[in-house]
Amino acid sequence: MSVANSSVARVASCSCGQLQARVSGAPVRVSVCHCLACQRRTGSVFGAQARFPRAAVTIVGTCTEYVRVGDEGSRATFAFCPRCGATVYYAGDDAETIAIPVGAFADPAFPAPTVSVYEERMHPWVHMPHDMEHIP
Repeated sequence: MSVANSSVARVASCSCGQLQARVSGAPVRVSVCHCLACQRRTGSVFGAQARFPRAAVTIVGTCTEYVRVGDEGSRATFAFCPRCGATVYYAGDDAETIAIPVGAFADPAFPAPTVSVYEERMHPWVHMPHDMEHIP
């Protein structure tokens, strides 16, 4: 089930604007991840990402990729701008969706996350809304 209007078109981009992910339709999931890898990737205490069907995403520009192996052996390929270094999208082994960091949209009206994962690694001063799904 989508979490926003299905007719919406949005553009996520890196800091310099060279690399973009243009999406149409609603994200299929917006989530927050507290894992240590997301903390390192974002330079923050969690990552927030929106997943879209691969067919709804068009990539414009050039990227450099980094493959990370997760705690349980799954692989994620992160695409970032070779000029400014900002991550614009990433994909897991499933190849059905592309995840885009919510901040890359630079849109305060973006739909709120509905899921919070890796909460056992959440900083103790962070408090997630009670009405979302919480996964330890």
